[in-house]
Amino acid sequence: MASNNPALILLTLTPFLFLLITQTRAQSAPAPAPSGPVNLTAILEKGGQYTTFIRLLEETQQITQIQSQLNSTTEGFTVFAPTDNAFQNLKSGAINDLTDDEKVKLILYHITPKYYTVSDLLTVSNPVRTQASESEGSWGLNFTGQGNQVNVSTGVVVTPINNALRQQFPLAVYQVDKVLLPLELFGAKSPKSAPSPKSSKTTPEIPSPATNADSAKSPADSKNGGARMNVGLGIVVGLGLICMGALS
Repeated sequence: MASNNPALILLTLTPFLFLLITQTRAQSAPAPAPSGPVNLTAILEKGGQYTTFIRLLEETQQITQIQSQLNSTTEGFTVFAPTDNAFQNLKSGAINDLTDDEKVKLILYHITPKYYTVSDLLTVSNPVRTQASESEGSWGLNFTGQGNQVNVSTGVVVTPINNALRQQFPLAVYQVDKVLLPLELFGAKSPKSAPSPKSSKTTPEIPSPATNADSAKSPADSKNGGARMNVGLGIVVGLGLICMGALS
């Protein structure tokens, strides 16, 4: 009978056998390993030009803070990472002259407490809060741009965001070619009021002896001198008259 043909039976069962084999393989295949926690230091090290930024993150202990919060944040973080060249282009002492607290604020100024894609930064409301922000509008960043080009401004420097080292929630890391110098630390400081000049005491001029002698004469002395001259003249005239009378 045709129904007892082995070839026909095998042909009929082939689709079912193929499905069974596929399911068996899917069940026996190992599940993909879960991705580990996000490691900011590893991301920066892979970029290869962020040694100074990594060092400052470690010195200020902010890398520990960020790593501990990355695994529990619901908002995510955005990090703007200056290159080594960006730090080298700063004027001498710009970083070393900062206090420890100011260095912490500088690093926190490069981190926002929210995850932003590049397109988010084009439409974000300025100023954007950073981890350094203490009150509304302070220690903020401003973003402008067109198309896919985004510029970030601090009020002291403006620089484009050139490269995304990572752009996946909960962490976005972008390269910047200038250190983001906050206005609160590097803005023009009001000049200190110049000390009022001390009132110079004018040393009185010492008059010359002749001047002293002249100024020492009083009006009375002048009158006495004139009287003495009149008396002397009268004596001379009187003596002259006496002599003339004796001769006559």
